[in-house]
Amino acid sequence: MKSKREIRLEFKERRSALSRKQIQEKSIEIANQCLKLDIWNLQNYHLFLSIEKQHEIQTEYLLQVLQGRDKNLIVSKGNFKDYSLNHYLLTDQTSLKLNKYGIPEPSGEGNIQIQESQIDVVFTPLLAADLKGNRVGYGKGFYDRFLEKCRPETIKIGLNFFEPLPDLIEANENDQRLDYLVTPEKIFNF
Repeated sequence: MKSKREIRLEFKERRSALSRKQIQEKSIEIANQCLKLDIWNLQNYHLFLSIEKQHEIQTEYLLQVLQGRDKNLIVSKGNFKDYSLNHYLLTDQTSLKLNKYGIPEPSGEGNIQIQESQIDVVFTPLLAADLKGNRVGYGKGFYDRFLEKCRPETIKIGLNFFEPLPDLIEANENDQRLDYLVTPEKIFNF
């Protein structure tokens, strides 16, 4: 079994090997796959905003789908002192600014804060996942802390360019499992 550190390194390299065109095409395919999920009757969707320098999935295509369906979009701002996230409604008035890590976040005054208990669906960033819904992120635990505070029925959807690993990822009691993994080719239901 590979360690999470080894998996992180491997998948960062795999993502870095993708061209901008491949990232764009695969991101559109992932957004189209998400249309097949039985989640569109809900209202409050949390979406991570892509870190371009990390070669992440371009979530703007999914954002456009959600806006087109008149859903409430929620985005986060990270607190790097305690690795927690604060969540805000994304509106036309929301100003986004890149933090020092290249993460787009809401900035300025007047943002509408949203509690974890209000969120119906969370689109979750990750580097890798396994066939049981265990995920490997960047290692700071932001999303595990966040997902733990959500209601049990909140749907957790991982987005990844790559298929899940056949071998189980080592998980601990704080790790939060996914309900679905969406890749450009397929949806995995856990």
